[in-house]
Amino acid sequence: MTNNDILRRIRYIFDFNDDKMIALFASADCEVTRAQISDWMKAEDDPAFKKLSDVLLATYLNGLINDKRGKKEGSQPVPEKKLTNNAIFMKLKIALNLQSEDILEIMELSDFRMSKHELSAFFRKAGHKHYRECKDQILRTFLKGLQKQYRNDDESDEGFKWK
Repeated sequence: MTNNDILRRIRYIFDFNDDKMIALFASADCEVTRAQISDWMKAEDDPAFKKLSDVLLATYLNGLINDKRGKKEGSQPVPEKKLTNNAIFMKLKIALNLQSEDILEIMELSDFRMSKHELSAFFRKAGHKHYRECKDQILRTFLKGLQKQYRNDDESDEGFKWK
């Protein structure tokens, strides 16, 4: 999954408009324009398409955490220069204040079952012996479950084209 794809999906899941997107970046101390957001949302074959960097996606997710959980006092966390699916998954978990049981229920909305132990492996440090890399399929399934939970409309499978 590309960073642009993840940004598009999160925007769709929570039905964020351009102003909300700009505000999320701003809450993580990053100024973006409506034109930049528009270029990130475009299809990859569009000539105006711009690739979203790991740093900008990390900043956006930090802004989402600030929005959903409240902004911490002091300086903002430094966005990661290299973002993995595990880090994205962790940031979404933090932003939405999800416990393991909540995530497992969300995954089941997409007809995907896993154990609590399998899930916890995604949230371990990379050097840990039980660490497991989060593949695109897992992150995609989680986002699809979030869409079913938060959009709660009859078109939840049709509203966003899942690749």
